[in-house]
Amino acid sequence: MIHLYKVGGAKTPMSSTGTPAPLEDDVIWIDMLDPTEDDMRHIEELLGVVLPTRESLKDIEPSSRYYTDGDAVYMTASVVMNVDFGLAHLTDIGFILAEGRLITIRHAEPKPFFLFAADMKRLEVAPGQGAKVLAYLLDTIVDRTAEILELAVAKIDNISIAVFGEGARGRRRPPAELEERLIEISTYHRLVSKTRDSLTTLSRLATYVQTLRRVRDDKATKDLCRIVSHDIQSLSEHAGFVASNITFLLDSSLGLINLEQNNIMKLFSVVSVVFAPPMLIAGIYGMNFDKMPELHFSWGYPAALGLMFLTGAAAVVWLRKRGWL
Repeated sequence: MIHLYKVGGAKTPMSSTGTPAPLEDDVIWIDMLDPTEDDMRHIEELLGVVLPTRESLKDIEPSSRYYTDGDAVYMTASVVMNVDFGLAHLTDIGFILAEGRLITIRHAEPKPFFLFAADMKRLEVAPGQGAKVLAYLLDTIVDRTAEILELAVAKIDNISIAVFGEGARGRRRPPAELEERLIEISTYHRLVSKTRDSLTTLSRLATYVQTLRRVRDDKATKDLCRIVSHDIQSLSEHAGFVASNITFLLDSSLGLINLEQNNIMKLFSVVSVVFAPPMLIAGIYGMNFDKMPELHFSWGYPAALGLMFLTGAAAVVWLRKRGWL
């Protein structure tokens, strides 16, 4: 599917059938969503460029992600998506600057593209300023990334309050509750990890864009790229801080699980100590040897019960003095 965006934000679909018709001068952005082979061939014939395939977009080599071929500039970045559904992952997106236009190739629908398409009408761009459109698009992606980090921070704070907040001291937590907290923490750890990976690729892309002559010669675009690059750096540092907090929270939750397990083992140990002396007495008087005079005492049974009670009580008193009970 191909959509053409003109200066002012007007959006029109483009058919890949038939003979390619020349693009109007005010077409500034060509967005290709999950393009077919016919779509790719159509744009290649129209603009005289070779578009990267879906497989080449996944290449991690810098020489395959950022390069120039003639007057066309090819770049690839990874963007976080599916954040709202708890299954955050990265999608690789190709950015091509050719003939003063921006071409994007994507096989998913990250939210920043929807937001950017809706805001195109307010952009101050003119025909031939594809690099400036790219800078604005990167700014939208970075803003969305900042929102993702803010969401992660808010959720992590809620988890931290639930685990260590007021009323948590001395409260026994069932294993199912702690297990649920661990799953939530791992979910947001994955989200922040994917966000950091995305910011790394965006940082490299923003740096590469600033080296282009068409960007250096346009002060407005150059300043916007510099701001975007600075924002990416700040977000990367913030993402590292959030990741360290998640690691601390994960370690603390695992520590609580260990404490709960230790308390259970401690309970069994205390019970064993309390009942050990009475069981010893009961074992002695249950041996059924012939020459055991106590077996014939009329007061032997209550005496044995009393002795077992006293030894158990003495064990409880001793454990309390030791602070184990």
